[in-house]
Amino acid sequence: MIYNLIIYLYQFGVVIYSLFNEKVRKMWRGERDAFRVLREKVDPEAKYVWFHAASLGEFEQGRPLMEQLRKDHPDYKILLTFFSPSGYEVRKNYEGADIICYLPLDTITNARRFLRTIRPEMAFFIKYEFWYNYLHILKHRNVPVYSVSSIFRPDQVFFKWYGRQYGRVLNCFTHFFVQNEISKELLAKIGITNVSIVGDTRFDRVLQIKEAAKQLPIVEAFKQDAKVFVAGSSWLPDEEIFIKYFNTRRDWKLIIAPHVIGEDHLKQIERLLESRKVVRYSEFSENSVYSERLKDAEVLIIDCFGLLSSIYHYGDVAYVGGGFGVGIHNLLEAAVWDVPVFFGPNNERFQEAQALKQSGGFEISCYEDFEQQMNRFIDDETYLKAQGQLAGQYVKGKAGATWHVLSSVF
Repeated sequence: MIYNLIIYLYQFGVVIYSLFNEKVRKMWRGERDAFRVLREKVDPEAKYVWFHAASLGEFEQGRPLMEQLRKDHPDYKILLTFFSPSGYEVRKNYEGADIICYLPLDTITNARRFLRTIRPEMAFFIKYEFWYNYLHILKHRNVPVYSVSSIFRPDQVFFKWYGRQYGRVLNCFTHFFVQNEISKELLAKIGITNVSIVGDTRFDRVLQIKEAAKQLPIVEAFKQDAKVFVAGSSWLPDEEIFIKYFNTRRDWKLIIAPHVIGEDHLKQIERLLESRKVVRYSEFSENSVYSERLKDAEVLIIDCFGLLSSIYHYGDVAYVGGGFGVGIHNLLEAAVWDVPVFFGPNNERFQEAQALKQSGGFEISCYEDFEQQMNRFIDDETYLKAQGQLAGQYVKGKAGATWHVLSSVF
């Protein structure tokens, strides 16, 4: 089959590329090490539920399911696998799973060996994961397999004439829990009807994150009673727009959590801020008595990871970056805090962006767009709060996918 040839060619390419790229090298080593991890950690008497996530974003979608499953059905153990180092390296110590490893490449030999070792009771593949050999062997073994938070588009290979053979992989799933009506209709056109529209488990996850948000004394000392604009996961094209605006509006404070935390980029941001009083988060300790320099600062740059979802809590207006590049970052993390959210124009593939345009979200394509909308927020406090409430209500109204999935499976 052509698929297996492609997999072997891909494997050869990974071996070569791993000689020159650290990320690929980690993935290749992790895949080879996976069977050792399984030999050492698998309990042959246990019942395993297998969750597979390509990377960190898919992990966050699967996380509410894993945590609710552990709570409601503690007799099951959880195996979590990743494809990408950007997921595994960040979550390899996640306490919500009993075993965490890379997924060995989807060859027939690897798939058979993997499944013989684990013997899962059921499997959950998050969003876009359609590994042909693993799925066919799972079906042959009569193991229930569920696709969760999946979303389908007309341009995917399953719906093209040349993708019919590979498209058979979809028949291996016991059930699809999809995000929207379009996905259900597309699957129906190729004869797949074991589909339920339950939405996206990410909404449940951001509500979990909100409940567990950290108190950040440094941010509180910086904010005091001021109005605050929070920019999260920003890139230079984003920063050039909102910094230009706030260089002329000294009555608002800025918190900037850039996507790239490198010294060159941080200095670039500081140069854009002209004469504003700028401090970095790492300059202060949460156990220290805060200096007047922090209290008098006008801009706080977050030069560390792991705080953004809690930082949005301190904002009156938020901006989520990436929309002038390949695509926006996590809008829901901001919207859940009842604040209006700005984002750039490259958002067509993000259905939450499309929905938020009607519910407290604002697309901008240039400085003038931002200036006009931000002026309205500043001039009309009632309007600002109303738009923020719409954003929060949108997130809360989409919650519940986790319950729908697990109540259907168990």
